[in-house]
Amino acid sequence: MSELLPLLGSALVLGLLGSGHCLGMCGGLMGALTLAIPPEQRARRVRLLLAYNLGRVLSYACAGLLLGLAGWAVASSPLALALRVLAALLLIAMGLYLAGWWSGLTRVEALGRGLWRHLQPLATRLLPVRSVPRALLLGALWGWLPCGLVYSTLLWAASQGNATHSALLMLAFGVGTWPLLLCTGLAAERVAALLHRGSVRRAGGVLVVLFGLWTLPGPHQHWLMGH
Repeated sequence: MSELLPLLGSALVLGLLGSGHCLGMCGGLMGALTLAIPPEQRARRVRLLLAYNLGRVLSYACAGLLLGLAGWAVASSPLALALRVLAALLLIAMGLYLAGWWSGLTRVEALGRGLWRHLQPLATRLLPVRSVPRALLLGALWGWLPCGLVYSTLLWAASQGNATHSALLMLAFGVGTWPLLLCTGLAAERVAALLHRGSVRRAGGVLVVLFGLWTLPGPHQHWLMGH
């Protein structure tokens, strides 16, 4: 468990640093979901918004578990090395994206558009949202929205070779995205402004790039751990 804690912290930071991307991609959807709450349910808005995001994060954990099982299945084969290298490269791409130096990561999102085309009609049928279970289910569907940031983190989580750890890492990543997506009004604007500052984006991007380099298999891992 002591070895897992630093990884969980890294996943949490990845979610927090990447939530600026989440705001740009999901902020409009979050607003639409809020407006979809019937007037008679407005007093329960906070509960419904929490349910949306809980469903989304649970979907991330479920995806982590499923892909983690695949990672566990190939853990003792040459495919495990390939998975780790791919995860590291995507983490580096994520860092470059967060720093604003390269946006190629967004092309990865095209991989999930086929699945989302099948899920979107189901999500539409759940509107308007009139109960917490309905909001939870809608949030769970929202969690499968194509997102290069999620895919990159998912592959990194799966490369751990342990399905339970993969699910926990994706859960921690999802929790990291909560503050910005849950905040409303002035608080959200302040958090968004902080995360969009050039210096913060570049510093966060460099950290993620370094984490991606550390994830790449090789003797440099021991050197980085020593420094």
